[in-house]
Amino acid sequence: MTTVSVAIPCYNSAGTIGTVVDELRAVFAARPEYDYQIILVNDCSKDDTFAVIERLCAADPKLTGVDLSRNFGQTVAKMAALPYVTGDVLVYMDDDGQHPADRIFDLVEKVLEGNDLVYARFSHKRHSLFKRFTSWLNGKLLEMNGTKPRGITLSSYYAMDRMAVEALKKYKSPFPSMGGYLSHVAKSYANVDMEHRDRLAGTSNYTLGRMLKLWLTGFTNFSTVPLRLGAFTGILCSCVGFVTGVVVIIRKLLHPGIVAGYTSSIAVQLFIGGVIMMLLGLCGEYIGRIYMTVSDMPQYEVRRTVNGDKKPEDRKDI
Repeated sequence: MTTVSVAIPCYNSAGTIGTVVDELRAVFAARPEYDYQIILVNDCSKDDTFAVIERLCAADPKLTGVDLSRNFGQTVAKMAALPYVTGDVLVYMDDDGQHPADRIFDLVEKVLEGNDLVYARFSHKRHSLFKRFTSWLNGKLLEMNGTKPRGITLSSYYAMDRMAVEALKKYKSPFPSMGGYLSHVAKSYANVDMEHRDRLAGTSNYTLGRMLKLWLTGFTNFSTVPLRLGAFTGILCSCVGFVTGVVVIIRKLLHPGIVAGYTSSIAVQLFIGGVIMMLLGLCGEYIGRIYMTVSDMPQYEVRRTVNGDKKPEDRKDI
């Protein structure tokens, strides 16, 4: 029998997570050839999400509840589920009901066919225009720095094989980028088309600040492309400056009476100064992340668990 682990990061989802879990259990009940495990990671919600998780876990021993010590973000909450994964296939999904649970086996079966990672591809996401644009932009940035395969659409509803799970367990960076890390490990990717549903309640927790942080992590992790772009920008500015200097000298020789304008000089200086400060900030970001990593900064801390005594080492095939 194939066991499927479903990991769900939870944040302020006291009103929705019960419905999502009930739907999952009903879906697995209709497919007796599959067993299930559901891992609910509470990312320090402001409501009584973990109290709901405790009640769900008390009613079903196949559920595991993990309560993080503070809010670490969705990616870290996903990483926190890994030590408890016992399934042959791991599926990540959201806590708001937008991911169709009845399509979970489309993802799982694609993995069992031999794919390392399988992402749901939504033809029309029921998100705000801002969220859709920022997600599209994030995908393009990841393609640019080589941490996302071209032609594959990423989403937060996806499945991975056991090899990918074991690889992610070795990933200890305090600034995790799961997609970027897996791009250096996984060989085969696939997409499954499906519909995106309306949220059961609430609104997205992704703000512009959080999206910028996500971009920065995805763009700088596992790639030196930003530094190369900085070097190219410096070379380009040097070439423009050299050509401009030659033009100014020639004009001065041909027209000695021309007085050089200060406005253009100040504009050029401000532009070059801005580029330099931007590149220094980028270098500082890399150095800061290196410092935090070598300082052994923890990825997360777990405050308590429910049904968390069953660990992956209990599997006979590992």
